[in-house]
Amino acid sequence: MSKVVGVIGGMGPAATVEYLARLVRATPAERDSDHLHVLVDSDPAIPSRTDAILHGGPDPAPRLCVIARGLERSGAEILAMPCNTAHAYLESVREAVAISVLDMLAEAADCVNVDCVGLLATEAAIRAGLYQKVLGSREIAAVVPRATDQAEITRLIAAVKAGQALEELRARLRRVIAHLRDEGARGLLVGCTEISLLYDAGESLPVVDALDCLVGATVREARAGGT
Repeated sequence: MSKVVGVIGGMGPAATVEYLARLVRATPAERDSDHLHVLVDSDPAIPSRTDAILHGGPDPAPRLCVIARGLERSGAEILAMPCNTAHAYLESVREAVAISVLDMLAEAADCVNVDCVGLLATEAAIRAGLYQKVLGSREIAAVVPRATDQAEITRLIAAVKAGQALEELRARLRRVIAHLRDEGARGLLVGCTEISLLYDAGESLPVVDALDCLVGATVREARAGGT
């Protein structure tokens, strides 16, 4: 029997839905009962991770921990958090529960097979060095966007959260990606779940999407067996 998966969601809601859709597609199944048992708490009122990291705003960790404990009480045996920047608070969440919490950043870094990647992530994740640290521990160089491009990524993330048509935004993202390629990136690491909804699957550089890596880890760990 598979482990019950708990999802700390709502960061943002569309990204949580995309994670769940990819999880269904990635699960080997011939009938309903072959799929995973998933409990979801999608709370868009979790304080902004970016505001907390960049501007000293309200700490998201207490609310993340409340959700994690609630999912554990409801029967979750492993937890997934489909938000890259929220992993700044991963250790707090892990300390709050007795069950395993997947590490989206480590899973993504393990999927990278080039020695230099361009990072597509929130300004908060970039400034906090979340991916730079985990990639550096694997001797993988990270190219971060120039300031004007990072500002554009921030605008694109906001546009996705606001429900703007994705096709209208993709050309803008391609310009950012071109600059990363010009600056030496030999691949891309999509480290923001809104950008996971946005990037072009036909991109010329090899792409590692952290959301896909989290999905793969969820299937792997859940199917390892539960109680």
